[in-house]
Amino acid sequence: MNVRPSRRAVVLTGVGAAAAVVLPPFGARAAENESGDLQPYASYWYPDSLPSGTPGPGIAWRSLKEWKAEDDKDLAFNTASVPLAARFAPVPVNRTARRGQARIQSLVSFAHTAGNPSQGAATADYYAFTHWAYLDELVFWGGSAGEGLILAPNAPIVDAAHRNGVPVLGTVFLPPTAWGGDLRWTRDLVRRDALGRFPLAAKLVEVAVAYGFDGWFLNAETDGGDAALGADMLAFVRDLKARAKAAGLRITWYDAMTTGGEVGWQGQLDDENKEFFANADSMFVDFRWSRGTLASSGELAGRLGRSRYELWAGVDVESGGWNTSVDWDAIVPEDRPHIVSYGLYRPEWTREQLPAGRTPAQFHAADDRFWTGRSLDPSRPDTDGWRAPATVVADRATVERLPFATSFNTGHGLRWYEEGVVASPAEWNHLGLQDRLPGRRWVVRTGGRRPAVAFDFADAWRGGSSLLVDGDFDAPATVELYATRLPLSKSTVVELTHRADVGTVTVELAVALREPARPGEPVPYVCRPAGTLRAGRTGWTTSIVRLNSLSGTVRSLGVRLVAKGAVKWRLGALAVRDGAAPPPPAPARARVTDSATSAAGTSLRLAWDRVPTAVRHYELHRALPDGSRRFVGGTCGTAFFVPGVTPLGAERSARFEIRAVGELYTASEAVCAVHPW
Repeated sequence: MNVRPSRRAVVLTGVGAAAAVVLPPFGARAAENESGDLQPYASYWYPDSLPSGTPGPGIAWRSLKEWKAEDDKDLAFNTASVPLAARFAPVPVNRTARRGQARIQSLVSFAHTAGNPSQGAATADYYAFTHWAYLDELVFWGGSAGEGLILAPNAPIVDAAHRNGVPVLGTVFLPPTAWGGDLRWTRDLVRRDALGRFPLAAKLVEVAVAYGFDGWFLNAETDGGDAALGADMLAFVRDLKARAKAAGLRITWYDAMTTGGEVGWQGQLDDENKEFFANADSMFVDFRWSRGTLASSGELAGRLGRSRYELWAGVDVESGGWNTSVDWDAIVPEDRPHIVSYGLYRPEWTREQLPAGRTPAQFHAADDRFWTGRSLDPSRPDTDGWRAPATVVADRATVERLPFATSFNTGHGLRWYEEGVVASPAEWNHLGLQDRLPGRRWVVRTGGRRPAVAFDFADAWRGGSSLLVDGDFDAPATVELYATRLPLSKSTVVELTHRADVGTVTVELAVALREPARPGEPVPYVCRPAGTLRAGRTGWTTSIVRLNSLSGTVRSLGVRLVAKGAVKWRLGALAVRDGAAPPPPAPARARVTDSATSAAGTSLRLAWDRVPTAVRHYELHRALPDGSRRFVGGTCGTAFFVPGVTPLGAERSARFEIRAVGELYTASEAVCAVHPW
């Protein structure tokens, strides 16, 4: 082990005259002019025919039937880039979570159907979901009669989910007539062409493949149908499923329309909806379920040759969150095998229930409470009325190849940091920039007082957040970080970039080469020294821990902290590598593809060619007149929107530097896109 001070960032906040410059943050809305609004948004459509009248402000009515990829001006901004990662299930951290039984689906409305930015926004107030370890399917929930009924997920959410092995579905929502639903839209969706084919089934698959997400959630709730329409819908779903399977996509059916064509929420799998289930990958069982109907549903699924865990029992948490009264034993009993899986409807309650002025830290505290439970430690499941996911389902992880690196970036922040220096003072959110984060939050083993562990937004090494351990120590404490499957070699090293904000702390890297023999037992760590840090005497420091005395596969990584009294220790980054990684090649053909000027400035659309090697993401900076540069934004894709650009001083053009960033945060040479004034 050796310790070296970390070098300071090369990206400065600006000095002299440039220090007062306020650059527009990424994701902000551009002003409109004759050219229209250049801000790209998540795509949404009606099946074919549009409503009568005029759309409201900021809403664009579009027909999916008329959609063509070559005509989609926002396609590059909405296309996900991260492939769906493989996952593994480590030995559960408690004795209550099960492997191979119930799974969890989440239906989340991240924003309104219209006006959902394609690439983040200029605010830290966002549902920046991070508990991917417990999730099996995310539904990008939305759609309304006045905006559009078919909603494709935006790229940042898909990229973050895929990084953690979670598929994301778009939504097809045919609303009840009481909510403006019109049966003609259902008929539009299932209409055949002259050859008896379903053009919109083909379009749905084409969209998902072009945008890079994983399938569709079908919710047909418009009442007034008949047996003929029910037969058409079933034939449509059968055709869609066949096309989806060929394309590697998923289809989930919502328990609403029956095969008779009417809307009749069954609250179970039965003869009225079993044909839809048979032609889908899974089914969301409406909230009207009971113990008896879920038990019979699981039995019927088995008789149909399907897993009972392909049924999601709906749990509506939109208004009550963890205070929601749920008959958990009807779904996931503690004393016998789970009955079915479950689907959480609107868990973004954890953000919505917070007061105005909520902070990222407050959101993550609430979200940890929802997903982990009252103890905030999945190794110590509590017994209150809320059966948190961490106490029911076994977590999964994707950290199984080298190199691996994280800066504990949650995908939103109050500022953007690069190597410990503020590179942009603006708030931001962009889930595509989210790192793979610890799945078990937070497992702490200690014989004394337990310190608090949380993501912190007051300071960071890179991105918008870091990991903070804060406590009054009277015994060593081991904090579990990552379940892994990382192969060791003689050259494997682990880097920790960390700092003591309060007190003195001796840090050890905790490495496990095997898993516990049984669920709930502690991970058998061995520890290696990573330095002693003292507040006020050592700033950000990178400790390099060599693992050449170990062999095999790293099954878990953590840290052991030894201190006395009050300590605040901050972990800014962690990396595991075999030798140094060269930076990726630079992007090519950086260019401005469109611009629009208004009183607020000039909005630009930038594009570049994808580099031929795997990258973490691309970062954009604006070159300032004094020779420094300011972070503008980042994306996993190859197109970016910059709003409200104005000349800085006497500059003759605005210059934007674009770099590819590798897994270890090494950056390529810059390529410039230039907009002359």
